[in-house]
Amino acid sequence: ADVPLSVHARHTVNDVLTAFGLVDFGVRAWTQTGVIRDDRTNSDLFFVTLEKSEREYSPSTLYRDYAISPTLFHWESQSTTSQQSPTGQRYIRHRERGGNILLFVRQHKKQDGQTMPYTFLGLADYVSHKGDRPISFVWKLREPMPADFFRLAKVASA
Repeated sequence: ADVPLSVHARHTVNDVLTAFGLVDFGVRAWTQTGVIRDDRTNSDLFFVTLEKSEREYSPSTLYRDYAISPTLFHWESQSTTSQQSPTGQRYIRHRERGGNILLFVRQHKKQDGQTMPYTFLGLADYVSHKGDRPISFVWKLREPMPADFFRLAKVASA
């Protein structure tokens, strides 16, 4: 996708939506789902918060998302997504269908009372999956995450 976002830079959701042309005159298109689909660029945008609290997230959205290595990331789909669903198949077969998976990750939802921006980890490619509702995926980043970010992402999963 030809969008003006820098890999490893920090972006707010509105920055990302604006870059994809999904915000029009200040109208917010995001509904807090964690995944945004952009049909125009055949892209799925994954917004991940590593450290989740039961106070801020429902039991059905306490997904186990974490860095495995600087190039591998474990991500769980939404709890309603099955392997056989159109969405599950789109994720599993994204490369053969010309799709893009873009990963945006932050450590916490808020810091010092402010909503944290996401670090754009770039394009990711399917490696494997298992389970159902949610599906556990392993994605391979095309560019390794920075060492300091990897340390934070690894600690967050402990």
